[in-house]
Order: sequence, then structure tokens, then C-alpha cells
Amino acid sequence: MVKEIERAGIPVVHICTVTPISLTVGANRIVPAIAIPHPLGNPALSHAEEKALRRKIVEKALEALQTEIEEQTVFERNY
Repeated sequence: MVKEIERAGIPVVHICTVTPISLTVGANRIVPAIAIPHPLGNPALSHAEEKALRRKIVEKALEALQTEIEEQTVFERNY
């Protein structure tokens, strides 16, 4: 699905927990998530800490959308 959307000229970010799978399926902009059972959060954190974590993931994805790329790119996880 990601490749078809990009083929239409719309950049896509794939947020995923297993980056090798994203690379295999051809996603171009890949943002690593947290863990398989909780890709966009961590239930062990407080409500405020989890909200901050989710915000960082979304900000990384927005940064990836704005980045010109020539090949598949896995963006560094800074959260």
C-alpha cells in the first residue's frame, strides 16, 4: 500500500516495530516504533511520559515526510 501511495506522488512514512520487514516490502521512509505489542507507546510510563513519547514519534515521522530521499531510509530513533 505504501508504494502505491508514493507512486501517486504522496510521501508516506511507515512507523514500524520490525524495520527489516519494512525494508523488504519497499517502504521508503521508515521510522522505528517502540515494541510490537505497543508500537506507539509504553504502558509502563506515566500518562505524561507516554504522551511525550508519542509526540516524539509523530515529530520524527513529520521530519521524515519533509526529508528528500533517494533510497530507502530508516530514520534514527531519538526517543
